[in-house]
Amino acid sequence: MKKSAIVAAILLIIVAVGASQKERILTTLMQKGLESRFGSDLMNELEDGLHLGLCGAGGPLPAPNASGPCLVVIAGDRMFVVDAGTDGLRNLGRMGLQAGRIEALFLTHFHSDHIDGLGEMATIRWVGAANKSPLPVYGPTGATQVVEGFNTAYKFDHVYRHEHHGESVAPLSGAGMIAQEFTTPELGVLSTLIDDGDLVIEALAVGHVPVVPAVGYRFTYKNRSLLITGDTIAMDNIREFSKGVDLLVHEALAPNLVMQMNAAARKLDNKVLEKVTIDILDYHASPIEAAEAARDANVGHLLYYHIVPPLVIPGQASLYLNGAEDIFPDYTIGQDGVMFSMPSGSKDLHKIRKSL
Repeated sequence: MKKSAIVAAILLIIVAVGASQKERILTTLMQKGLESRFGSDLMNELEDGLHLGLCGAGGPLPAPNASGPCLVVIAGDRMFVVDAGTDGLRNLGRMGLQAGRIEALFLTHFHSDHIDGLGEMATIRWVGAANKSPLPVYGPTGATQVVEGFNTAYKFDHVYRHEHHGESVAPLSGAGMIAQEFTTPELGVLSTLIDDGDLVIEALAVGHVPVVPAVGYRFTYKNRSLLITGDTIAMDNIREFSKGVDLLVHEALAPNLVMQMNAAARKLDNKVLEKVTIDILDYHASPIEAAEAARDANVGHLLYYHIVPPLVIPGQASLYLNGAEDIFPDYTIGQDGVMFSMPSGSKDLHKIRKSL
């Protein structure tokens, strides 16, 4: 018995020591991880050029690899965001980008899935770097009303954070957003919003009726360029202003898959879903139409985003494309976190991240 007791005591000591070591190891690992996370900034690792990432590759429906529509554009040492869909801000952090460095945000239109993350985006951008001026939000007519609504909703939060953290973290002068509203350009016209020599940001009209206004954006930095369509049908206006761009980021809804959803809705007598799946067909481009636009405009690469419906089962991507890959083979189906780099002074285009 005495021998057994000694063995048991030794085992208890080993377990206790092991548990103590485990705590120390976990504490050290966590400390190192926090230091790495807080100190990371992908922008410092990118070479000079134009870069684009999807902080949200999806649309309004939940998907495992596609959050609400959100795009980040980095031009040299300047960072911009286009649309602020659900989880877009958090995905920026997962991508190693600091929200405090967002210079401005651009809205394509005012559908809920494109604006529902605005409040969080502006708040974390504000306190993440103690920004002393509000986030500029560019958008077509109506942007002022949207911005003022979010500012009103977050007014109490602004006061709370300022009273708790003070000017060194949450200066009231930087709280919220300020609208930079512009008139939607006519078809065939690019409207210049920013022109700082090396960087030009322009707006173009797209078609998303009954959602009016709706715009896309073209970014040009030195000799590199990209165009983001926003939600739209296939349009000559997009083909025209996409000519020769290095990267075309085109929304796309797959009618064949949506009609499968419609058939399921009819079978289940879900009248609401049955109607919605018919309605959405008339104001989105298909993957085939996006591929045709990329081919006709002779773009460098095509990135599909605002993926509808979500791609959730193996092999579904081929059904989504439905032959679009034969029309324009230089494509990527967007997932959260995918990122492209276009170094200035060259024609190279690199996919530097496939997903989160």
